Amino acid sequence: MLHKTRGIILHAVKYSDAAWVVTIYTEGFGRESYMVYGVNKKKSAFRAAYLQPLTLVEMNVEHVPGKELQRIKDIQIAAPINDIPTNPVKNAIALFLSEVLFKTLRMSDPDEQLYVFLENSIQLLEHSKKGIANFHLLFLMKLTRYLGFEPNSENADSVYFDLMNGVFLNEKPLHTHYLMNDDALSFGKLQLTPFVGMEELVLDRHRRNRIIAHLMDYYRLHISGFSGVNSVEVLHELFD
Repeated sequence: MLHKTRGIILHAVKYSDAAWVVTIYTEGFGRESYMVYGVNKKKSAFRAAYLQPLTLVEMNVEHVPGKELQRIKDIQIAAPINDIPTNPVKNAIALFLSEVLFKTLRMSDPDEQLYVFLENSIQLLEHSKKGIANFHLLFLMKLTRYLGFEPNSENADSVYFDLMNGVFLNEKPLHTHYLMNDDALSFGKLQLTPFVGMEELVLDRHRRNRIIAHLMDYYRLHISGFSGVNSVEVLHELFD
């Protein structure tokens, strides 16, 4: 039976000379992996453009619950993404975020609110002209809400931020996983900043890199098996 669903391309790996395995976060089924054949061949439903990270697609799929690799009957672009692949900064951010999502979105059940957040965020990245260098920081912070470990924003101007419990404190926690002083204040400011205010978030290269590192630590503490993101080095080099 065919099902129609929208989806977001997270990861693609060549399986053989003729086939790719593509991981897609779908609106209808959550995270799924699909075997696709003959990329760019005349009779193939799949084009190389669909392998770009964070591409928004609409598909008809044969969905079998519990099956490791599903099949795509046909696929098309749901919304044009033109600036992200060609803008070096946006492309590096998309590579980074797609790797984060590939490593964190492990659930197979659909989550409509999460899907809407992801799709709207990608559209925002595509169309934004200012403050782009801060986009991934805000995205990672806002994503914590949907992953279940959003920081408590009370007392966001406190001296300490407890990474293990996700709270701001005026006294040092009784463990080593915390931020203090400027790092804690940066975390609090980041949480309170909406996407529309990302250009007003003034951060130098050093501060931006520290925030990324702290966010990765926060994710490691709250997501079992999360080992970090390789493509973060691309961002460091780009913003240097």
